[in-house]
Amino acid sequence: MRQNITYASVSAGGEQRDLRLDLQLPRTKGPKPLVVYITGGGFVMANKANNLDQRTYVAEQGYAVASIEYRTSATGSTYKDGVADVKSAIRYLRSHADELGVDADNVAVWGQSAGGYLAAMAGATNGEERFEQGDDLDRSSDVQAVVDQFGAHDLSKVADDFDAETKAAYMAPGSFINAYVFGPNSTRSVATDRAANRAANPATYLSRSSAPVILLHGDDDHIISPSQSLILLDALVAKRVEGTRYVVRGADHGDLPFLGDPEAGRKWTTQKVMGTIVRFLDRELRG
Repeated sequence: MRQNITYASVSAGGEQRDLRLDLQLPRTKGPKPLVVYITGGGFVMANKANNLDQRTYVAEQGYAVASIEYRTSATGSTYKDGVADVKSAIRYLRSHADELGVDADNVAVWGQSAGGYLAAMAGATNGEERFEQGDDLDRSSDVQAVVDQFGAHDLSKVADDFDAETKAAYMAPGSFINAYVFGPNSTRSVATDRAANRAANPATYLSRSSAPVILLHGDDDHIISPSQSLILLDALVAKRVEGTRYVVRGADHGDLPFLGDPEAGRKWTTQKVMGTIVRFLDRELRG
C-alpha cells in the first residue's frame, strides 16, 4: 500500500486542495492492470479509506487498485467537478505508470453508490473533452471497463421506487441530489429542470466509445431505487454498449454501519458477488 499520493490540486470551497489516492499493488512481476476505486458517500463525503477489504480482495487477484478522493457538495462542488477528478486521477496514474508499476493500457473504474454514478459517467464519456481539467492532459482518461454498484443514473428518478414522502425529499431543492447538480443554495431541482438532469445523466453520453459496464444492485436497496440500474441498462442496450445487470437478492445499499446496520454489507462481500466483479475485470482488462 502506498498512501496519500497527491494526484491533483483543485479549487474547492474557495480554497486550493490536494486530492489524494491510496494505491495497492500485488507483489507480482510486471505492470498490473489498474482499477480505480471510487467510494460512495451521498455526494457529501469521499473517504478513500472505505471498503478496504473489498479493494484488497481485488488487488489479491493481481490488480493495482487506486482508491481516490474527489470533490463533493460539502465544498460546494458539483458532479462536473467529481467527474473531472476521476478523469484527472486516471490521467495521473497513466502519466506515472512506469514508476508506479501499473498497466496504462488496461484501466477500469469501480464505484459504489455515488462512486457508482461517477464511474458510470467516466465510462460513458470516453473521448469527451468537456470534463477534462487539470494536469497530464496529454494522457487519455478513457477506461476499458466500468463496475457500477448500486449507483444513481437518472437523478430525477432516483427515488421512484420509494414512497411519496421520500421522493419529495430527494427532489426538493437543496437535497443531496440537487446540491451535487446545481451547487449550494440553489432553488432548482432535477425533477423540473430537464436540461440539467439530462446533462447529469451518464446515458446522455453513451456512444460506441463508451466502456463495457456491469451493474450490480440490491433488490432491497432503501437509498437508491433498484430501478436506476435497469434504466441505465436499457440505455446501454439502446446505444449498443455492452452491459450486464446483476440483482443481488435481499441486499440493501452496500455497507451501512453509519445507518445502524452493520450486517448490510455481508451480501456484497460474498465470493459470488466479488467473483463476478473479478471475472468481468479479467475479461475486459486481461482478455
